Amino acid sequence: MATQAEVLEIDGREVKVSNPAKVFFPEPNITKLDLVRYFIAVGDGALRGARDRPTTLHRFPDGVVGEDFYQKRIPKHRPDWIESTTIRFPSGRSAEMLRVVDVAHIAWAINLGCLEINPWPVRAADVDHPDELRIDLDPTPEIPFSDVRDITLVLKEVLEAHGLVGWPKTSGKRGIHVLVRMLPRWDFTEVRRAALAIAREVERRAPGVATTAWWKEERTGVFLDFNQNARDRTVASAYSVRPTEDARVSYPIRWDEVARVEPEAFTVTTVPGLFAARGDAHAAIDDAPGSLESVFEMALEDERGGLGDAPWPPHFPKMKNEPKRVQPSKAKKED
Repeated sequence: MATQAEVLEIDGREVKVSNPAKVFFPEPNITKLDLVRYFIAVGDGALRGARDRPTTLHRFPDGVVGEDFYQKRIPKHRPDWIESTTIRFPSGRSAEMLRVVDVAHIAWAINLGCLEINPWPVRAADVDHPDELRIDLDPTPEIPFSDVRDITLVLKEVLEAHGLVGWPKTSGKRGIHVLVRMLPRWDFTEVRRAALAIAREVERRAPGVATTAWWKEERTGVFLDFNQNARDRTVASAYSVRPTEDARVSYPIRWDEVARVEPEAFTVTTVPGLFAARGDAHAAIDDAPGSLESVFEMALEDERGGLGDAPWPPHFPKMKNEPKRVQPSKAKKED
């Protein structure tokens, strides 16, 4: 049964929370109002990860036990203070997307049943040139999380060798995300190429444990997902709540914490206290954007050695110099 709406004042704006007692996580009994208050508590950090970025909403209208969907286009019926920006997809279509400018915008999205904030790696002023490169370290089934931690530290070494600073966070599920702020000089295709070169260097340094194999049937160990840098691909931003039974959170960590981090320690219940006690581990993420020049040199070395492009996600048009986009097992049958 629906309960009376509650109105909160956030950033000088009135944000209506409809049906505030609605349960979104049954086991820890976390309601919609609990989620809104969680994002208010970590608002400074959550805003830092999404500020001024076009944002896709991952919505769970009936909580984590119900159906979910990704919403790119901002709802037509919205408060007049909600800001947006227009972006274009690989298909050529365009969409007006939410532009997060303050915590009130985040709270408004949470009221729609959104748990994860999925911002593009660009700012609204220039939606064609990313200012963030993202590496998603995703373990294949049965791979221990200790391997993810180990490969994350190898990734740190590779980034530092190219003068880049990585900012790690738990994914909120089984992996780790590493974000790299950079100068917005390159387009999506170039940034993805740089991410692929970085991932391949990690693979060389940790053979048999790290992999860049796009096809799941070829993967072993920890997959470094370079395709998260393709246009229209996103990852859950810092402090996003993930649809796990324990309401786990994508939590920023320091490099000296990577070797011992345990993702289950960071939930909607525990993170507000941690945030209040230690602040945001990504507080300085915008201070020193890096350059990809030396990474592109490494990519050229790969190409000279026979390592060209890798497959793109399925919904993208065939790209120049892309290898055959078909599962190896199917390709063998066709041959």
